[in-house]
Amino acid sequence: QVQLVESGGGLVQPGGSLGLSCVASGNIFSINTMAWYRQAPGKQRELVALITRGGSTSYADSGKGRFTISRDNAKNTVYLQLNILKPEDTAVYYCWVTTSANAYWGQGTQVTVSS
Repeated sequence: QVQLVESGGGLVQPGGSLGLSCVASGNIFSINTMAWYRQAPGKQRELVALITRGGSTSYADSGKGRFTISRDNAKNTVYLQLNILKPEDTAVYYCWVTTSANAYWGQGTQVTVSS
């Protein structure tokens, strides 16, 4: 089992920034890909960004140039830096990790972009 704890969400004005963190614990020796998803009210959960164990990254078009995903394997932590935030970025952001056997979700952290 892997447990994920996210932090860093909150309320921010349009054009502002937030940094999200997700710390993994438990059977962490086998963590492979780490990612962030988001789900806005009334919409399906969607991929925001992912990062492989080797550091290769991929982004949804909506976040390219504004969001940055990174990870610290020594700390079992994945980060998501959100810049130039827009109201349409408002959603619950979820951490997601894979191991050789399973995939795990965090509990989510709310990001609200509003003036």
